[in-house]
Amino acid sequence: TMALMDNFTTVLRRALSGTFYPVLEQAIGFGSAFEGWIAREEEVVYCVLIPLAPPLGHTFYLERDTGEQRPGRNFRIHVQLECSCPREQQGVNILCFRHHPDVVRRIIQQPNLLDTLCTGSYLDVHKTVHWFCTLVRASWQRLPQSRSWNLVLLPSKRSCNLRLTNNQESFQVKVLFGVRQHTSDIFVSSQHRGADTPRTMWPETYAVAETKFFGHMAKQAPQESSHLKCLQLLASVRVCKDFSIYSIKTIVMHLLNTIPVSQWHSRYFLLQLSDVLEQLRLSLEKKHLEHFILGNQKLPEEIILPPDVQRAGPSNLFYGLAQDPAAHSLAVEAYLDL
Repeated sequence: TMALMDNFTTVLRRALSGTFYPVLEQAIGFGSAFEGWIAREEEVVYCVLIPLAPPLGHTFYLERDTGEQRPGRNFRIHVQLECSCPREQQGVNILCFRHHPDVVRRIIQQPNLLDTLCTGSYLDVHKTVHWFCTLVRASWQRLPQSRSWNLVLLPSKRSCNLRLTNNQESFQVKVLFGVRQHTSDIFVSSQHRGADTPRTMWPETYAVAETKFFGHMAKQAPQESSHLKCLQLLASVRVCKDFSIYSIKTIVMHLLNTIPVSQWHSRYFLLQLSDVLEQLRLSLEKKHLEHFILGNQKLPEEIILPPDVQRAGPSNLFYGLAQDPAAHSLAVEAYLDL
């Protein structure tokens, strides 16, 4: 999967040279397939995130959505044209993107990013996904994988979903797009947050930091560690969607961060499985499960958080259950079935 994405970004960077579309950075794999606990499914889905950087003459500013209508931390990506005029002489440079965009457009004969992938002055998720999918379709035959795999693009507005098949197997790649916050492992991404997520909304994602945490634990834990087996088993046997596997993953991450790694040896598998289920029961009883990344002061040093994420107060993943007694009852029933 990562070889495929590296091939795509190499070919697309060459095609986009000299344009003012976003700069595609190296793709980052995240989620269960890259963390090592993917459930046994007929077709594996590999999730990757492609960071976007502003092209020449543009800057990205992340604006936090402070509305209370949607859960989580959500942002808009404000695209601005850069000023290249001498200080205190604004407008004097005719090749200034900000003050003379029409002149620059006419001389360079390329539209700027505001003309192509934005709605107003904000980067548009739908337009960005459509643009990337069009590039993928046009460049597929130039990739070495095209000689042994068939590619189909599956419909989606907030991600580019690729299905690759040959005579023996098939798998999917779900490509999300994001902008890195400062130099951290936290991104705003094109993931959806509800069926009617606005097209200029980019929810904050912690998936890259979480995958990095699992990589860190893989170096620390015994070779026969049981934590991935616990997650894989619970992901495979879920009988109800009234609480997500993300809740169980969060509990496992909290336990990994507190229980000595030596106790995750496979001979303690049943004990650790019982611990995970007991923590889930207690969290449902309290209607409270703290987010693993937000405000966590005990993360490994290699996981870099922006200051506002580090300072953030605890976020309750079960807040919705506390507000909705019927949903809480269904979640308790799902736990008992599990």
